Amino acid sequence: MLRTSTWPVLAALAGAAAVAVAAALAVGSVDVEPAAVWRALAGDAADPASVVVRELRLPRALAAFAVGGLLAVAGALMQVLLRNPLADPYVLGLSGGAACGALAALLAGVAALVTPAAFAGALVSTVIVFGLARSAGAWSSTRLLLTGIVVAAGWGALIMLLLAVAPDAQVRGMLFWLIGDLSGATHGGSALWALAGVLLLALPLARDATLLARGEVTAATLGVPVRSVALALHALAAAATAVAVTLAGSVGFVGLVVPHAVRLVVGNDQRVLLPASALAGGALLVLADTLARTVVAPAQLPVGVLTALAGVPMFLWLLRRSAA
Repeated sequence: MLRTSTWPVLAALAGAAAVAVAAALAVGSVDVEPAAVWRALAGDAADPASVVVRELRLPRALAAFAVGGLLAVAGALMQVLLRNPLADPYVLGLSGGAACGALAALLAGVAALVTPAAFAGALVSTVIVFGLARSAGAWSSTRLLLTGIVVAAGWGALIMLLLAVAPDAQVRGMLFWLIGDLSGATHGGSALWALAGVLLLALPLARDATLLARGEVTAATLGVPVRSVALALHALAAAATAVAVTLAGSVGFVGLVVPHAVRLVVGNDQRVLLPASALAGGALLVLADTLARTVVAPAQLPVGVLTALAGVPMFLWLLRRSAA
């Protein structure tokens, strides 16, 4: 059973997420009145704002929420598995693999293959890291971390090579995707299903994950099947990151800052931390994407720029607070 004190926190985060999505639907280069937003969501096709809200802003807002939630959940899982509060979803080189796949598709001029190529690149990176990190029939946190760092460096070199040989006309679009951009994210509903699926698969393992965070020996003593639980959580974190990167590119700091901040409020119980991180990460990325659309409107900024600008001082403050 969850503590009674956790429900107000989850309710507050759910409310913040709803407000963030509502703001994303109303605010932009063309502002839409709240009443018009409601009519558009209710299906009033005769309202001129209906096309803007339903076909442009709503899919992007839902995709932003799902990507933020996926990155935050993946970050929370990685921090448990590696027992390191500085771990993030890209620690296994998933972002680099996805970026290489997507940039290769863009360089080939086949825009329709960007999404499947990014997903394939992330999966290839996962297979490489887990294959190289395997030692004596098992994966250790240290080997996974070190292997992920090395593989990520290799992907980074390939990314630089692709950018160096790309025609000037394609470099801008490739850089936007690499930094993190939601302008092409139109599959909001599918992204939400992916987030829901990751949470539904992770929550039954949340109690074991909480014990695993105390150390493998302690968890095994308390009856946790450490190897199978760790492998399942690694797979979920990898899948969540792959989906997020496929949809929005390399959006940094959400998976690092959000779980760390939420943990300071709700503690390390993964039954609370995972859904709370999903809500907080989704709300944060929706707000960041809304700012990216409006701060220099009608031009748009890559959302990864804003998450990095906000994430660096926020994380330094969190470190100072946790050390105090």
